[in-house]
Amino acid sequence: MTDVATMRRNARRNIDQGAITETYSADRNTVIRLLNEALATEWVCVLRYYRHYFMASGMFADAVRAEFLEHAMQEQEHAKLIAERIVQLGGEPDLNPDTLTRRAHAEYKPGTDLRDMVKENLVAERIAIDSYREMVNYVGDRDTTTKRILEHVLAQEEEHADDMKDLLDGWIGS
Repeated sequence: MTDVATMRRNARRNIDQGAITETYSADRNTVIRLLNEALATEWVCVLRYYRHYFMASGMFADAVRAEFLEHAMQEQEHAKLIAERIVQLGGEPDLNPDTLTRRAHAEYKPGTDLRDMVKENLVAERIAIDSYREMVNYVGDRDTTTKRILEHVLAQEEEHADDMKDLLDGWIGS
């Protein structure tokens, strides 16, 4: 452990770096790039879930629409957390709509019917799960704050995938 006097001296150095102290050991540029890719992925998922929410029709549409809306709002919260972390790391959130889908890991697939919409959301969630797992492993203990954010988002993406799988296996899949 660093002695208190040294911690105090270190805290006064590079004060313009805000929360990023000398003990930050990750490659900030790489972490910011990865977070911007995650941000693009989240926004593509928000847009896809909202489209599916508005376009859902058929016998099971009401229940599925509610799930789509809940997921859209949760994905938007993920985007907010990620954008805030990018700024905290001294970066800029890239929200350029012209390049959003190229930077996103998940695709924007409109789906042809309710079952297809659920399937496309499940595929996107599976992509997000693998992406976040890789990011968590890359960041490791070099940036524990980013790691905690990514783990939180990963846990929700796994819940979303379970929800979509349940819909496919259950009453929609019959």
